[in-house]
Amino acid sequence: MTQVASARPWCLGVTLPLILAAALHQGFATVAPPTTAQTTTAPHKGPGRPERGQYHVIGSNGTVCLLAYMGLQLNITSQDKTVQDVVNINPNLTKASGSCESDRAVLQLTTDADKTNLSFVFILNTTSNKYHLGEVSVTAALPDMKEPFSAQNLSLDYLHGNLGYSYMCRQEQSLVVASNFSINTFQVQIQPFGVAGDQFGAAEECQLDQDDMLIPIIVGGALAGLVLVVLLAYLIGRKRSHAGYQTI
Repeated sequence: MTQVASARPWCLGVTLPLILAAALHQGFATVAPPTTAQTTTAPHKGPGRPERGQYHVIGSNGTVCLLAYMGLQLNITSQDKTVQDVVNINPNLTKASGSCESDRAVLQLTTDADKTNLSFVFILNTTSNKYHLGEVSVTAALPDMKEPFSAQNLSLDYLHGNLGYSYMCRQEQSLVVASNFSINTFQVQIQPFGVAGDQFGAAEECQLDQDDMLIPIIVGGALAGLVLVVLLAYLIGRKRSHAGYQTI
């Protein structure tokens, strides 16, 4: 008496999910975090990653009214477009000043090395209690340029947050100010309104950080599901193989 088992159903049950798993894994591996209209991934060039600096502004009552912790890199093109410079802001050579009002906060950074003055103006909507970076201006006397450089934009819409909370973004971003000037930001945490003492309020993460965390979760969940499919296919194929024994 000879028993013959058919292995074909088991092979098909396992091979098909494996092929599907490989195809989906390749598809997820190529997914990139979506970008927003306001921010784009900053270019990796020039002097390298800037040092992260801690800056604060003292209000009229003598207490801290604005806190900022970030690395800054300036992308500057001369007025005649003949010179392009990428300049890191060195926090050790930079002085912070500014002012705070009920709906407007200014952070002024001045560097002695290249005579750069960089100004950030944050606007608070007192109705919605939401703030954003609304204005940026810069003047710089760089050695490679024949004339001092200047740029300004009074209608920006970056770095959104809620009153009493800090804005945080670990991802590198590029804030476009003008056609010849942008600012690369690194590991930003900033709070221009509602500062309690000298500590940041609870952090609200930027969309880029949220997307960066979401993709591994999606990939992990998909792979876990595929493993379950393969396991079920194996068990079904094994059951059918036993049922397929024939007596000769």
